[in-house]
Formats: sequence, structure tokens, C-alpha cells
Amino acid sequence: MIFRQLFDGVSCTYTYIIASRAGGEALIIDPVLEKVDRYIQLLDELDLKLVKAVDTHLHADHISGLGALRDRTQCVTLMGEQSNVDVVSMRVGEDDVVDIEGVGLKAIYTPGHTQDSYSFLMEGAVFTGDTLFIRGTGRTDFQQGDPTAQYDSLFNKLLKLPEDTLVYPGHDYKGDTVSTIGEEKRFNPRLQVSSVDEYADIMNNLDLADPKMMDVAVPANMRIGMSQDELDKRGLSLDVRNAAAWLDSDKVVLADLRDGRERKQHGVIEGSVHAPYGELSENIRPGGMLYELIKATGKQLVFYCAYGERSAMAVLAAQETGIERSRHVKGGIDAWKKEGLPLRSPE
Repeated sequence: MIFRQLFDGVSCTYTYIIASRAGGEALIIDPVLEKVDRYIQLLDELDLKLVKAVDTHLHADHISGLGALRDRTQCVTLMGEQSNVDVVSMRVGEDDVVDIEGVGLKAIYTPGHTQDSYSFLMEGAVFTGDTLFIRGTGRTDFQQGDPTAQYDSLFNKLLKLPEDTLVYPGHDYKGDTVSTIGEEKRFNPRLQVSSVDEYADIMNNLDLADPKMMDVAVPANMRIGMSQDELDKRGLSLDVRNAAAWLDSDKVVLADLRDGRERKQHGVIEGSVHAPYGELSENIRPGGMLYELIKATGKQLVFYCAYGERSAMAVLAAQETGIERSRHVKGGIDAWKKEGLPLRSPE
């Protein structure tokens, strides 16, 4: 296991890089924009391929590094399904598992600090974002925060984990780096309450100043999605109605870039082939499934995903490998469903 805890001294944010082995896949949790160069350097030094970048919630104290990491590494960006961020590549809900090679993180919906807050559990450790700190808890007085919801997240979810579970928070302001569930149960002053009302009273009377970056960070973090307008200008996008018409006329090979969980949860477009985004480079080079399928049939290659972000990156990658007749479905399955177009269950 490769594990790195990195610190941003300006926002007191902890960022985590996790991988199962050198030379393998990695994910990053809560990256900070100003530290992206350092993350890239470390990933290169450890010979890791960044495949997923996760934000535990919409941050108000720093600008997220998700967009920059996506643009530089073509990784999948990921947040909870309750997030109002314009678009990310993938969204998760309660008990979904975020997988990379050799590592799985279970998503735990832990609202309270914000309405879109998630924690992520792997064997022996939990990444608590801004829900549970070391000897503290995240504030609940903005971004649809709710002390009652946070009490439930803490006492009915996180604190029910085994007491030796390591706690890795999203921030620390005193220099602590790690705790355990058992320690926090015994020594966290905000958890020494006898009722939800007592906890809410504490949180409602903290009288904290707004984060210094809040007016800048929140709007910036709401717009981390990849712009698909450039592909529109180059004629490389199809709206869902045109995509459906092309599919009916048998003009295209339609490639679904989503993973198995997404396909099972949201359904698939009839006639599409499964070509997971993580295997894109292998599939679009000579000898790869998609390359050879297009070569054999002479059809257009059309990618789709959840929201259009992965498919837009896939088009650019396909163009670079010589598959010039490639487009993507703008807005992905999300737009397809909003138009009421048919989907089927995957086989």
C-alpha cells in the first residue's frame, strides 16, 4: 500500500494519495489547486497513474484541484450525487464503492457541514472530510449546513465504526495528523453530548467568521466541469436527439465509457458497446477493440458517459490516435434521461 498525507499550510487542508503498489493506479482525495504541481511530481516519482480525483464536498476555504488534475492527467473527477457542482465525471451515493486497482473506498453520506458531504472508508481507515476533525467537527453554519444532520452523520454512522479505525480529516489547525474513532469518542469535546439538541446548541453558537476564501472558492468550485463548448465548435458533439437518430440509422459505433456500477444503476443505451474509460488508451490504439471496430465497419465512433466529461476527453484522445471520425454525446446519460429516451438494463 502506498499512502501519502499532504498538507496545504494556507487552508490547513489535508490531501491524500492512495495506491496499492508502485507502478499502479492511484486516487487523490481533496486536492488543492495551488499544490497540483507537487501532486504531479510525487505521482511521477512514485510511478503512479492518477485515475480518480475525489472531493469530499464543495469546499469554501480553497479552490479544488480536481479540474486541473483532470486536465493534466485525464483522471476521473468524483463527488457525491447531492453536489450542485456543474459537472464531474462520476457521482457516488451511500455505500457505493470507489474502486481503483487493489483499493476500494466505500462512500458514506455524512451531511451536516454541507449538504453534499461524504466520508470514504477503506480497510482500517476513514477519510472524514470536514465532518469529523481531530478533537473537533466541521462547522454547520453555511452551504446548507445542518447540525442535526451532522449529529446523525457522526453518532449513527462514523462513531459506529470500529474504535481502532484511523481517522484522517480534511483539515487540522493544531498540527495533528491522525486519530482513531475510539479517541474521538473519548476525547473530542464536541462529542461529549447527551442529545442532538445539546450538539445543535454548541454548533449554533460557535460564532465563527466566514472562511477568507469563501467568496472566491465556492463560485470557482461550482464550475470545475470540463467545458464541452470547444468540441461543439469543432463539430465533435452530438446532442442526445441527434445521437439517437444516428444510432437508429446504424451510422455509429456507440461506446459507453462508464464503469459497471454506473451502468447497473442508470442503465445503458441499446446497441452500445462497453469500453470503460480506464481502458481507453488500449481500446483506441491500433489493435484495440474500438480502433479495429471502426476500421472494419467504417462507422462513426461516438462516446458517451455520465455527464459528457469523460466522453469529451475520449474524443480528444481518439483524434490524437488517428480516429478522426469520432464524436461524443453532449451531456451524457444525464441529458439522455432528461429527454426521456429509452435505456435498458446491462446484461
